[in-house]
Amino acid sequence: MNKSENNINNRLANASIFPLLIKLTIPAAAAQLVNALYSIVDRMYIGHMPEIGTLALSGVGLTFPITMMISAFSCLPGMGGSPLASIAIGEGDYEKAQKYLGNAISLLLFISLIMTVGCIIFLEPLLILFGADSQTLPFAYDYLFIYLLGTVFVELALGLNPFINAQGFTLVGTISVVIGAVLNIILDPIFIYVFNMGIRGAAIATVISQLVSCIWILNFLLSKKSYIRIRLRDLKPDKSIIISTCSLGVSPFTFRINESIVIILLNRLLIHYGGASANLHLASMAILGSISQIFFMPLIGVITGAQPILSYNYGAKNYSRIRSTIHYARILSMGCAVFMWIFLVFLPKPVCMLFTNNAELIELTVKTMRLMFSTIFIIGFQMVNQNAFVAMGNTKYSFLFGIMRKVILLVPLALILPVFTGVWGVYAAEAISNPLTTIITFIVFEKYMAGLKAKFSE
Repeated sequence: MNKSENNINNRLANASIFPLLIKLTIPAAAAQLVNALYSIVDRMYIGHMPEIGTLALSGVGLTFPITMMISAFSCLPGMGGSPLASIAIGEGDYEKAQKYLGNAISLLLFISLIMTVGCIIFLEPLLILFGADSQTLPFAYDYLFIYLLGTVFVELALGLNPFINAQGFTLVGTISVVIGAVLNIILDPIFIYVFNMGIRGAAIATVISQLVSCIWILNFLLSKKSYIRIRLRDLKPDKSIIISTCSLGVSPFTFRINESIVIILLNRLLIHYGGASANLHLASMAILGSISQIFFMPLIGVITGAQPILSYNYGAKNYSRIRSTIHYARILSMGCAVFMWIFLVFLPKPVCMLFTNNAELIELTVKTMRLMFSTIFIIGFQMVNQNAFVAMGNTKYSFLFGIMRKVILLVPLALILPVFTGVWGVYAAEAISNPLTTIITFIVFEKYMAGLKAKFSE
């Protein structure tokens, strides 16, 4: 066993769980928060554009399903392959772990080509389908066309960073994201206001930032610092590797695709039930979508930090370390969720003012925020359980709970409630789906863990 293998074994197999989880979670959570700034900073600057800010914000909100879809496809190779690579490391099979990395790159390049060409060809019809009208379409089209040209950088950056985190290098993974996000914050006002490029400038800033992140990540995975490295021979598609990667990656992929589909549905329902205020409701939902991204990022940071510990010890059949990791991850995740929930429910106006100075939009979003996020504090507990299934390679349950909250529960509620309560039912659907999903996931997860304990004791 070489020095690199010894290092990762000592950390994931022997280090005290809580300090290790904190060490892995803090940079991962910071990376996720900073990552959210890509779209959020765009929306902040766009929402404050003179005269056209609210309409431009509505237009960018309509592009969110497609940008989420691009992000979702990166999960198939990234979130599917990285836990399996980590499990392989736990089993001592570094050769197999490197194959997961190489095949992930091949998949990401193929996905990038299909997504770029397909979305550009059908861009205008897609945006109209998502709810764009004569006022919002020009803004949505200009932003998304440029964004799509950088799809390959987005896919590689989002899809390969999990392979860095899966090895326990969460600080490196954080830097990967911070580099791009800070650059985006700097470039946004330059392209939007100094070069007077408006919404197109925001898209250009985002593409350049993702390119820089992509270069950083590739450079690390090619270096000797990484336990598993990019090798040309591993880029050759391996059927068994691809099937197992996509089977596990389908859960986080579905989770993000669900977000995209649900946003399309919610936007259509807001247009239908919003009446004369439909565009105002679309702008409000765009703000809520950005806030939701901020909310979930620390929680994703916790599960990202827990993933290599869970995957490695699942491969090593160490039940007690798995159980301890889940326990502490729940505490951290719930703590973060409750802390942020307090701000959203009790201090919504200052949060809204970050995105707009339109008094009417602020007044509406204060109400919608309190309603939509009223129960979101409980979701931290659910996310740990759901993503533990992914980390331990359980395809069936990871897929089921990946679609439960959004598809199985929220969609029917969003279709039924507005019939009785009008436009407010669209926002209430989210609030009702959160506790229901959490309870169901917990019951199934505890039953699964009991079976796992018996299996590892044999």
